[in-house]
Amino acid sequence: MRIKTIWLASAAALTAFVLHASAPAFAQTAAALSGAVTSAKEGPMEGVVVSARKDGATITVSVVTDDKGHFSFPASRLDPGHYAISIRATGYDLDGPKDATIAAGLEDKIAVTLKPARNLSAQLSNAEWLMSMPGTDAQKRLVLACNSCHTLERIVRSTHDAEEFKQVFLRMAGYYPGSTPLKPQRLVGDAVRRIISADAAPAAAEWLASINLSQQDTWSWPLQILPRLTGKSTHVIITEYDLPNKLIEPHDVVLDREGNVWYSDFGQMFIGEMDPKTGAVTQYPIPVTKPGYSLGTLDLHIDKDDAPWVGAMYQSAIAKLDRKTGKFETWSTPKEWDSDAGQLGHLAIEGTPADDKVWIKNSAGGHIYRLDLKSNAFEDVGSPKDPRTGKRIGTYGIHSDAENNLYLLDFSAGNIVRLDAKTKEPTVYLTPTPNSHPRRGRVDDQGRLWFAEYFGNAIGTLDPETGKIQEWKVPTPWSSPYDAVEDKNGNAWTASMNTDRVARLDIKTGQYTEYPLPRPTNIRRVFVDDAKNPGTLWIGSNHGASIVKVEPLD
Repeated sequence: MRIKTIWLASAAALTAFVLHASAPAFAQTAAALSGAVTSAKEGPMEGVVVSARKDGATITVSVVTDDKGHFSFPASRLDPGHYAISIRATGYDLDGPKDATIAAGLEDKIAVTLKPARNLSAQLSNAEWLMSMPGTDAQKRLVLACNSCHTLERIVRSTHDAEEFKQVFLRMAGYYPGSTPLKPQRLVGDAVRRIISADAAPAAAEWLASINLSQQDTWSWPLQILPRLTGKSTHVIITEYDLPNKLIEPHDVVLDREGNVWYSDFGQMFIGEMDPKTGAVTQYPIPVTKPGYSLGTLDLHIDKDDAPWVGAMYQSAIAKLDRKTGKFETWSTPKEWDSDAGQLGHLAIEGTPADDKVWIKNSAGGHIYRLDLKSNAFEDVGSPKDPRTGKRIGTYGIHSDAENNLYLLDFSAGNIVRLDAKTKEPTVYLTPTPNSHPRRGRVDDQGRLWFAEYFGNAIGTLDPETGKIQEWKVPTPWSSPYDAVEDKNGNAWTASMNTDRVARLDIKTGQYTEYPLPRPTNIRRVFVDDAKNPGTLWIGSNHGASIVKVEPLD
């Protein structure tokens, strides 16, 4: 007998209930797999992520338990077959069952039990390591660049003493930022990326050697974990699509107007296209324009004609894909301007229709270029400086508005800089949180700039008409937001390389809803498909070789 189930329409909860004719507020649906999660310690457990993956499949579907420990997978999301079951609840391991079989037209019910984790430290997120380790916020911020290549667990498990850490700092300065333990890439020639300055290195080395396992067999400080998310945070479906190989690093994930999913590969010379219905992937190889230099791409955009553009990093080039031929057109830094450290990771094409010019950032020296698509000529606008201090703007993300004015996000301080498209004159705005390290964002339809504050643990928006900036602090400590985007439904979104959570802000109320992810997820770019309300968030698991879709239900 097929068991029908319903959701509470007011909360769009996943919890299954027996259908009752006197409950007109309930919307009907059918479950393929449902049950409850309990443990001997807590009884029914809210906020547990339950995942189901069909044998041989590349797609995993996850839901979250409600306040009674109930969970339910909609029948439309799970085809008949045999599934592996997994969970995520920090501090717990799955006791059983570890699989389930779904028959066509029937609902399988399982009672999931959890047991205390055998190895709690292996379950901690980067944010939980930062919460746990002793030290000042200033000390902990020193390792907020390390998570680009690996987890912070690698640091606290290491046995390096202070002198060895100094050598580690020098060695790490020679790696490409898209390096991972699976595929490290060395920089070429005199290019270096000092994550920790020479002045800060001695004290940083002493601190790291005091918190790792160089002087002890286990940590002398207690491990702290974040509480599981509850309430509205459990009203979500998460779908994870595995990419064809483990070396793919989906840095930016965006959708075109047809709903196809595109990603840039931070460690290889490809961009990829994924069918969200099947998970099938097509990869397009990008020409190597600077042989012998590090490989990988970063900033990905879809233009008004649905053509993908990408920054090719240490290849000192940007590229545009012709979707009809599958071939790329590339533009490289003029040779007389190039260097071993040349890096064209970021570009801005939102305003290009206004004047046929593309803004590009060269991380070597912070130069801002402007490419004229009619003549293919590069213009060097220079390296903008902070008029208050004379210090060079440490630009990370660049974003243009409809008139092709450019915004620079100063990742070395707390500045937002607007370059006028006609005069090229800069206007500098200060974030309310000093030294907030703005990272990436987007210009919305109203011309407002949305951006993430990596050190400020916030997202913000600048209204250029008034010159005012408003900030909203993300509730989870050490979220270190990387990117921010607004949707047309009155929400703004952000995510993190640290928390394994995504956050949705109700702009009117200032209230956040965070959603838990089923496994460690190193997130960079955030993209929202807001065709429906609520919108659907798309992100890349940069170290997990997967693309993740997060669908809030209310």
